[in-house]
Amino acid sequence: MDRNAALEVSEWRSARFDVEGESIFAVGDVHGCARELQMLLATIAATATPGASRRRLVYLGDMIDRGPENLEVLRLWAEGEACRGVDRIDRIMGNHEQLLLLTTSDGPHARKAEAMWLSERMGGERVLEEMRASSGDANARPSLALLTDVLGQDVVGHLHGMRSHSAVGNALFVHGGLDPKVEPEEFLSRPWTSFTDAAWAWIMQGFLDWQGGFGGRIVVHGHTPPAKHRALTGQEDPHLLMFDRLGLDGGSALTSIVAGAQIEDGRYRVMRAGTPRRPD
Repeated sequence: MDRNAALEVSEWRSARFDVEGESIFAVGDVHGCARELQMLLATIAATATPGASRRRLVYLGDMIDRGPENLEVLRLWAEGEACRGVDRIDRIMGNHEQLLLLTTSDGPHARKAEAMWLSERMGGERVLEEMRASSGDANARPSLALLTDVLGQDVVGHLHGMRSHSAVGNALFVHGGLDPKVEPEEFLSRPWTSFTDAAWAWIMQGFLDWQGGFGGRIVVHGHTPPAKHRALTGQEDPHLLMFDRLGLDGGSALTSIVAGAQIEDGRYRVMRAGTPRRPD
């Protein structure tokens, strides 16, 4: 791939995907990088898929935090199938959306989630700043009312409708990954309201350093940016399918790269939108 290009699409790579004749476009972590997301979505809409029974778009979570245009990203993310040129859209919850929803709820984890979300490490302050500017209230606290006022009921409804995962054939789409020591059905059924117990949105170690497979599934995930991915897997290319895992976190807010993939029966190819600001 040409790393200086604004949009890179790899050659097709052979893989044992069985996605029941669909052409699936999976989008990794965006973190407020609206320009790069728009570029990727435009490419997806323009990509021909001859022979596919249907086209599906899967968002793997972490649309928000850290980056410059979080509200615009959420508006793009909430747009329907006709806008994206697909038959179906699956919206997977990332740990950053989970923190936002916990913060704006009345649940038992709200205060702890807010402290974590607004920390420098998680970057939720960027979203809150955008919501305050949009609402005209410089002192607004994060709340469901503020979220609805700024984004509208349709976007908020999509946020509350996110899923822990999506499965098509032998492909499993999830934000963080799987714990090979726990039955997948039990692991993926943990509700997002349980905070970090919903480890499908948080797991890195125990998943990325596992080489024993996942019961025939191929796990397509985000959550782990290139540097962390390499440290856990030793892979030079973090977007290469290995040990039944395909990681699609391009580093977004840090690297200015939003990564995705097109997956079909027996093959996949990687898409990378943006021009790197620094080596990743």
